[in-house]
Amino acid sequence: MTSSPRLTAAEWTVGSANGLEETSLRMGRDPLAHSLEVNEALHLGNSLLNRRLQLVEELWESVLLQECGQSLVDLLQRLRSMCSPEGQALEYPVPEVLQIVEYLSLDAAIQTARAFALFFQLINIVEQHYERAEASDMRMVDSQQRTVRENEKFERLFPYLRAQGVPPGLLRRLLEQLHIRMVFTAHPTEIVRHTIREKQRAFSRLLSQLDWAEQSSPLQASILKEQLAEEVLLWWRTDELHQAKPTVLNEVDYTLHYFEEVLFQAIPLLHEYLSRSLKNSFPHLEPPAASFCNFGSWVGSDRDGNPSVTADVTWQTARYQRNLILGKYIESVKSLTKTLSISLHWGDVDSQLLDALEQDHRLLPEVYESFSLQYRQEPYRLKLSYIQRRLELTRERNRQLADSAHLPAPPPLANAYANAKEFLADLRLIQTSLKSSGLACRQLSHLIHQVEVFGFHLAHLDIRQDSSYHEAALTEIFEYLRILPRPYSDMTEEEKTAFLLQELQTRRPLLPLDTPFSEKTTELVATFRTLRRLQQEFGLAICQTYVISMSRQLSDLLEVLLMAKEVGLYDPISGKGSLAVVPLFETVEDLKRAPEVLKGLLEIPFYRQYLSQQGDLQEVMLGYSDSNKDSGFLSSNWEIYKAQQMLQLVAESYGVKLQIFHGRGGSVGRGGGPAYEAILAQPGRSVGGRIKITEQGEVLASKYSLQDLAIFNLETVTSAVIQASLLRTYPNDLHEWSRLMESLADRSRQVYRSLVYEQEGFVEFFHEVTPIEEISQLQISSRPARRSGSKKDIGSLRAIPWVFSWTQSRFLLPAWYGVGTALQEYVAKGDHNLKHLQHLYREWPFFRMVISKVEMTLSKVDLQIARHYVREMSSPERLERAMELFECIAQEMYRTREMVLQITGHRELLENDPYLKRSVQLRNRSIVPLGFIQVSLLKRLRENQGSRTGRTRYSRAELLRGAMLTINGIAAGMRNTG
Repeated sequence: MTSSPRLTAAEWTVGSANGLEETSLRMGRDPLAHSLEVNEALHLGNSLLNRRLQLVEELWESVLLQECGQSLVDLLQRLRSMCSPEGQALEYPVPEVLQIVEYLSLDAAIQTARAFALFFQLINIVEQHYERAEASDMRMVDSQQRTVRENEKFERLFPYLRAQGVPPGLLRRLLEQLHIRMVFTAHPTEIVRHTIREKQRAFSRLLSQLDWAEQSSPLQASILKEQLAEEVLLWWRTDELHQAKPTVLNEVDYTLHYFEEVLFQAIPLLHEYLSRSLKNSFPHLEPPAASFCNFGSWVGSDRDGNPSVTADVTWQTARYQRNLILGKYIESVKSLTKTLSISLHWGDVDSQLLDALEQDHRLLPEVYESFSLQYRQEPYRLKLSYIQRRLELTRERNRQLADSAHLPAPPPLANAYANAKEFLADLRLIQTSLKSSGLACRQLSHLIHQVEVFGFHLAHLDIRQDSSYHEAALTEIFEYLRILPRPYSDMTEEEKTAFLLQELQTRRPLLPLDTPFSEKTTELVATFRTLRRLQQEFGLAICQTYVISMSRQLSDLLEVLLMAKEVGLYDPISGKGSLAVVPLFETVEDLKRAPEVLKGLLEIPFYRQYLSQQGDLQEVMLGYSDSNKDSGFLSSNWEIYKAQQMLQLVAESYGVKLQIFHGRGGSVGRGGGPAYEAILAQPGRSVGGRIKITEQGEVLASKYSLQDLAIFNLETVTSAVIQASLLRTYPNDLHEWSRLMESLADRSRQVYRSLVYEQEGFVEFFHEVTPIEEISQLQISSRPARRSGSKKDIGSLRAIPWVFSWTQSRFLLPAWYGVGTALQEYVAKGDHNLKHLQHLYREWPFFRMVISKVEMTLSKVDLQIARHYVREMSSPERLERAMELFECIAQEMYRTREMVLQITGHRELLENDPYLKRSVQLRNRSIVPLGFIQVSLLKRLRENQGSRTGRTRYSRAELLRGAMLTINGIAAGMRNTG
């Protein structure tokens, strides 16, 4: 198909007696008048952002007119008039309104869904491109919010610290230990195809060129607008849906793209901005090491719930990463060779560099033969030619490695770099020589910083596996060896711990060379053996962390230590090892036990000795997703806050430094939201200059798709970490406030669990009124939607599709349910309690962060749409019960919104953040009709599935494709999935 088909009037509608035009007229709403009404409500002025929003809407309509005709453009305008100027759906739509949607043919519905999805993607690009400048120009109505955000940038941060009287010595010590790691993960929330991401970047680049051209060349600006239109047209003709379920290595490729296109160049700029800003306020302080901000990855190494991540896949991932970074270094050295054209006739060269050239001549005579005449008076170019050849040999060695870690490695290539330190030494030799003659090279400095951050590994891989796998594997191994009187899994926690401690202190091997075990146990053993091989081949930096998800007891950690001992990663006798064992506490009950587990671990003498060899640093990961699904938003956030406090006290009592690894998702229901405010809201002393945070799914694209965006995100995280480490971010009377939060969290959890886990028919309600089943069929991840089996219960469902589903149907329930009742009941108990909560909101960053997240989420909730999902998608026999559950949810939403407005003092949601408010409203007016279309298609799809004859107008595959396109569009409009 070369273009989108133009549909006839008959094809646009199905079974409509009066046709689309008559239906629209009976609605009594003029689309043009409604558009003006909306613009007025959104306060669209003449800023660059607003002009660009207008431009992309014109391009969008122009392409749709060309491809599909006036009928589609008119339809889109009419559908967008189905909501109020504020962006909410109207009161339950009259039948005439719904006729537009119900009588759309499948082809028309698909084209409409695609059109709205394209619109959302375009405005997302524009907002990402211009929003920071726009937001900084817009005066925050709320002075408290303005104060919180004004120190995100380095250029404001360091003058602020100086004004606050921060001692230079204290800042120096913090900068020396500053360590920030952003960990990219492949959770199934990246719904946009890699191909579409490429088109987004191309469109953004054209916008940047247009900004310049409009100031200097009207003719060039006109040409660029034509190019933008061409890009939108190509985009329209590109399939939005993944053609097949991605493999793990596909996901690796997607993730590495951010390093290749953005982060490699962004990292040295981040360090440069920090260094210059620091010097302006604290001229005598040295900046932190370039590697203060570095990256980790779970893509290709996280096997929790994903059987597709095998030992061989992790091995190939490490090869992919090294191949990419070596290629970037080779490009950089080639570019540097062009730059460093210094001649011996006009400048001196350090004697050490000349000695190194003599040695290089002996080791790489073929390079000398090729370049000695060309560069006979240009020593830097000659040296860089040697460096380039050594990098090429290193890359060739990487390519010679087999796809499996189990096969023998080829012998090392002569003159290849053994590690990144050797490469770095060569670069610093050049830098030293340049400095000795009074020269500096910014390009060389940037390359040195890149090597310090990325090494030859690019990103640090974390291995992650569920604790139950280790228990099952050891049970099988012990049974095979017959060293226990009964199965290991049947032992009590005390018995397990005692046995593991005893076994850890022996030299007796447990694993035979050939493992005669089940497939799962064999793969687990292979993972540990591959981990050892990875460190031998790629260096320790490639993988030193093993995250144990669903950690509950001390034995969960000791089991991993025992497996590490078996493959030579850990020796408790000597106290040496190369693997950090990181417990991940996820559910509320596990979070409460976390301090006790850590204390038990630090009580073990040989483990404490081992930790001392690791710099006395213990990492602990806290999971936001499962704790939220388990107990609701308020309870989850409070339990994580408390866990950090208690874990910090335990670590300090044993003289250990603690690093918290925050397992945040993209949505508020999974710990997402602005990272700057979230870091400032952490409990006192829990940051300490060190933090580790996951970046998941579509968050990667929203933060790292453009260089300026990436730098801004990393800058705000760094600024927040510095402030949280140096300045007091918690109140004096925290003990009293903690008791109140404990009460609020407990009550909120009761309300949440009474609905989700105790209300009769709620599981069926969830499966009927959200597109959970259809989401499970999206080809967006290599990982299954459920942890195990196909049972349709809440417990086995992963947190990501749980949140994704509620977002699609506009409930967004996981991010606020239960909060309103807890707050309202507290306010009702005393005349001054509301003022107390208002005081907390002003003075306590944690409480302000919680309320602000709830406020932002509520602005996206649309109960009119949600009610439509319930009425139209509930089965007849469950409709009455479904409406009862809906009314329960609606009342809690109204209650929560009222309490948020009272606490914040706002007259309406997001009153203090007009930019965010406008952004939400701009999307809502197009998401509303898309929600109605989704309901219509889901109804047809499910009726098709339930048809005994199977004879329907459209096939199941056609209907499923249509439904998935609406899911794609709503996800783009909401700017997050799960």
